[in-house]
Amino acid sequence: MTPFDYIDRHSKQMLKFLGDIIRVPTVNPPGDKYDQMTALLSSKLTSLGLTTKRYSVPKSILKDALAPEFLNYPRFNVLGKLKGKNSKRTVHFNAHYDVVPVSGVWKHGGAFSGKVSGGHIYGRGTADMKGSIASLTLALESLAATKIKSNLNVEVSLTADEETDSALGTGWMIHNTPINPNYAIVMEGGEKDMVCCGHGGVIWLEVAVHGKPAHGSMPQNGINALEKMSALILALEDYKKQLRKTSFKTPSGDIRYPTINVGGVFESGPGGKINTVPSYGSFSIDRRVLAVENHPSAEKDLRNFLISAAKKIPQCCITIRKISENYACFTPPTHPFFKSVGQSLEKVRKEPAVFSVSTGFNDMQFFASELKIPTVGYGPGGDDYHAVNEKVSVNDLVDSAKIYADILTSFEG
Repeated sequence: MTPFDYIDRHSKQMLKFLGDIIRVPTVNPPGDKYDQMTALLSSKLTSLGLTTKRYSVPKSILKDALAPEFLNYPRFNVLGKLKGKNSKRTVHFNAHYDVVPVSGVWKHGGAFSGKVSGGHIYGRGTADMKGSIASLTLALESLAATKIKSNLNVEVSLTADEETDSALGTGWMIHNTPINPNYAIVMEGGEKDMVCCGHGGVIWLEVAVHGKPAHGSMPQNGINALEKMSALILALEDYKKQLRKTSFKTPSGDIRYPTINVGGVFESGPGGKINTVPSYGSFSIDRRVLAVENHPSAEKDLRNFLISAAKKIPQCCITIRKISENYACFTPPTHPFFKSVGQSLEKVRKEPAVFSVSTGFNDMQFFASELKIPTVGYGPGGDDYHAVNEKVSVNDLVDSAKIYADILTSFEG
């Protein structure tokens, strides 16, 4: 029996395991059920023959990194290791197990049902990205069952907090655990025929507008923060035009531009009342950064634009706070590792591999930029990421398992 045969015959067991981990609602924020999830994942990797350890992020670090209301939610990460034929070269697989919060009305028994229907499995995290974990475990199981050894050593990191900023997940692990790979596969960013060789970055800012309260019957005595905020947001239309002057052509030929999304979060301050002039308002800016841009320069330009625009609006006083950022990364797909991943994809899916750059950010940059190793993004993907009725195709889960198994048995390093 070949690994591919084993994977085809055991897809139902993979779906059962995926359903099990979907039903553990690792919602972030706040970072719920991490202890339960990592115990389950550690047990699974150990059962597949990996030497596995679960790491708890020290409380001293949590105090500096988390808001006080989240300190009762400990952070755990899992690292598994498996010896290969070539003990001098190591390939690292990475996935995060946290998921975004749930909203809306879901079919198939709710957001954490793990229900299989119509060739898909449904639930929060199926596409982003517990499905990848299930595909990898089936790939590793197929090698163990057929007694075929991986060509390279294997490392597997299953991490917390990618849905926030990864600082307590992959970011913490690469600096505090014995990770030493030569190549990395972050199991998202690319799917179907696309292999990801980079991703965009992001800068998140909060802009606060400070006014002066007054009675609603005498608005002339106050400074309306909402009005000033509205004028500032309209001024950002000029900034959007400036961003269109910068572009990046991906290996697949797509042209990308920097973008901003304004007001994903917006709010008024305390004391708001219908008959009161609002004295405070704030809104968020999501600035997407191209792989060819310089992050500090991109942030500086945006801050300078906001400050300049506010000065042109009478009595508009603002403060700017950086919430978070994730760095972009890009590696031209010229290394033999990229070629091997593309060949494995083509072998399984019977279609040419396309190398491109993901618009969203993920944890590739920790491996590609910090560890400076050849890194790809590839997994089963799915539909309705972060949305209602998130799902992943069973066929894509199976294909990804076969692609991972083929990479392990065909790439020589």
